[in-house]
Amino acid sequence: MIYYKTNDNWFGDVSHLAKSWTMVRIFRSVIAIGVYAAIICISVSYFQFEQYISMNTSIFSLLGVILSIFLVFRTNSAYDRWWEARKQWGALVNNTRNLAIYVETMFPEKDKEVRHFMAKHISNFCIALVEHLRSGTKLEKLIYLSEEDIAEYNSKGHIPNHIALQIFERIAEAHRRGDINEGDYINIKAQHQSLLDILGACERIKKTPIPFSYAVFLKIFITAYGVLLPFALVTTLGLLTVPLVMFIFFALLGVELLGEEIEDPFGLDCNDLPTGDIAHTIKGNVFEILEDRKGNARKYELYQKIF
Repeated sequence: MIYYKTNDNWFGDVSHLAKSWTMVRIFRSVIAIGVYAAIICISVSYFQFEQYISMNTSIFSLLGVILSIFLVFRTNSAYDRWWEARKQWGALVNNTRNLAIYVETMFPEKDKEVRHFMAKHISNFCIALVEHLRSGTKLEKLIYLSEEDIAEYNSKGHIPNHIALQIFERIAEAHRRGDINEGDYINIKAQHQSLLDILGACERIKKTPIPFSYAVFLKIFITAYGVLLPFALVTTLGLLTVPLVMFIFFALLGVELLGEEIEDPFGLDCNDLPTGDIAHTIKGNVFEILEDRKGNARKYELYQKIF
């Protein structure tokens, strides 16, 4: 994710565009449509095809309005997914802190082992969730794993779910032993359940993209619009058609591709959520609560400032 301060530096913010792979794709496509428009303009002028080309530009104005409506829906849908994912990860931060505080205050003060267990597993749940929402959990990124843990996790297909099970098994065991009373058990159970609720919500966002037919229709519509537009403008604007077509195509394609990028907010694109940073922030918070140390959390000073 690109970090920036709103209204801080206009040209500095614009310079961040070079870091975006989506913007690179857009610029490449815009250059391609510019070359295509230039070929059309030169060919029409050289072979004097003006008399054979008669297209009403008002039709393209109408098509542009229709296309804009589709793009607004596309962008709003993509941003809703991005913002919903951000709210879920914000809830994860709050609920893991609450869970850690419950463990710290409800379990016997002398039981240091359960505090380390909970700090380790809450942290690993969040770290595992980051990669689970990408290409699959990577065990080497989890912390304090024994050989038995590695062997056990390798046999599981859904590691975050299994870690949540381990956390609740420890809570239920403490309740059966009488280490925590019934009221405390009910309260801490609700905090644990929220982890699975957030996990399910993130999986829903990940596994339910914009309907394929809708996405393909938009791509075909934008492509056809860009291909036909030079024919409508060349007879009146001449070579000025080239920059105008490039600018219009830049606007239309940019909205579509940016929507496509944030549609899946859990990846590694520059506009995706910094879920890895959030997970390590949670790790630091949890270890600070349960073991009075930062858990070797990486420092993300800029992120902490924004977060």
